[in-house]
Amino acid sequence: MTPGTESGKILMIDDDEDVLLAAKLLLKKHSHHVIIEKNPKKIPFLLNNDSYDVILLDMNFSKDITSGKEGFYWLSQILEKDPSAVVILITAFGDVEMAVRALKEGATDFVLKPWQNEKLLATISTAIKLKKTYKEVDKLKKAKKQLEEDINQPFKDIIGKSASIQKVFDLIDKVAKTDANVLILGENGTGKELIARAIHQRSNRHDASFVGVDMGAITETLFESELFGHKKGSFTDAKEDRTGRFELANGGTLFLDEIGNLSMPLQSKLLTALQNREITRVGANQSISVDIRLVCATNMPVHDMVNDNTFRQDLLYRINTVEINLPPLRERQEDIPLLADHFLVKYAKKYRKNVTGISDDARLRLRKYNWPGNIRELQHAIERATIMSDNDRLEAEDFFFLSENRVGSSQEVQSDNLNLDEVERSIIQKAINIHDGNISKAAKELGLTRASLYRRLEKHGL
Repeated sequence: MTPGTESGKILMIDDDEDVLLAAKLLLKKHSHHVIIEKNPKKIPFLLNNDSYDVILLDMNFSKDITSGKEGFYWLSQILEKDPSAVVILITAFGDVEMAVRALKEGATDFVLKPWQNEKLLATISTAIKLKKTYKEVDKLKKAKKQLEEDINQPFKDIIGKSASIQKVFDLIDKVAKTDANVLILGENGTGKELIARAIHQRSNRHDASFVGVDMGAITETLFESELFGHKKGSFTDAKEDRTGRFELANGGTLFLDEIGNLSMPLQSKLLTALQNREITRVGANQSISVDIRLVCATNMPVHDMVNDNTFRQDLLYRINTVEINLPPLRERQEDIPLLADHFLVKYAKKYRKNVTGISDDARLRLRKYNWPGNIRELQHAIERATIMSDNDRLEAEDFFFLSENRVGSSQEVQSDNLNLDEVERSIIQKAINIHDGNISKAAKELGLTRASLYRRLEKHGL
């Protein structure tokens, strides 16, 4: 263990006190943790109270100075206690055959007496590196086991027991092991990406990448670069080659979120890539084959958009071999307490708050609210209430902000007016008012396209 080599915690057991002292003087120059022991019977105690990177074990003790039986016995005891222990045997010149046998029985290496200092240090250094490798492998095994447990736990991150969410679980089970393209439909905040990840984790591609793309955040000019990649110099800001999302997801799952926001020209480019199963980087001439499992999601009414000629019918056929409709939170009322408890534990821990429960009045308030923002809104509500609370549980007044008059809130649901046209007119009018006449924002809030909203405005004379 010369400078630059490995050092670690070393235990040496030998009944020759002079040998122990000589070894300690040598090893102390290279390691701060050298423990020596004359009596091998103390080995169990030493192993119970500490762990060692390397154990140096003499083969013969005073009771039996030639056969090595004691050495073999203590070697087996050490390995039984710690199968990953790194044991170096100390043996006399005449015991080489015995040492070879010990290697077969689990020892890592052996050192001959009298040893050469440099050789002893090199042997220990190598052994310590081996111990580090064992530790890293053990750590990786534990991480892999935990990951497998997480993956095998059905829908670990999707919380709910309602009939509507159970139907979604059943669909995931049926479709996950296939390579069928999946379209997930649902309002904002219903957990579409969680569903996409659940499909990937339960698929045959779970060892490969899950690559997500927010299609609503990609500009027209960067669409091809983001999805297909580009070559250096292909446009002004292309200072180096870039791998697109299709390539990154090769062999795995590509998740295209908010696909309903794509313009018709971009839909055409996407369709071509999906049909041909190949892409061409911007500025390149050669196409690249890709093998992906496609999962898409949107909060837009894509079937209506096909009728409005704002979404390509052939693209819709391509992406929705199987369609999963996520229920809004207002249709999963029995799941609200489960979700609320889950988020409370999360944020109480995050913000170090001693908030351990939710009062009955608060739970009632949560269930009565209509949650237009769905699970995401509930999550933010619990986070905000947890931060602001001074008690050990959340009370109804901690959710005072939920009484605001918003589109789709419980005020409309509880209305005595059951005329669908009048209810629709009222909701549209409220959306327009809330967004100060901004048609795009109102349409998004209502889950409609601009064209669909304009038709409804004309229908109701608004």
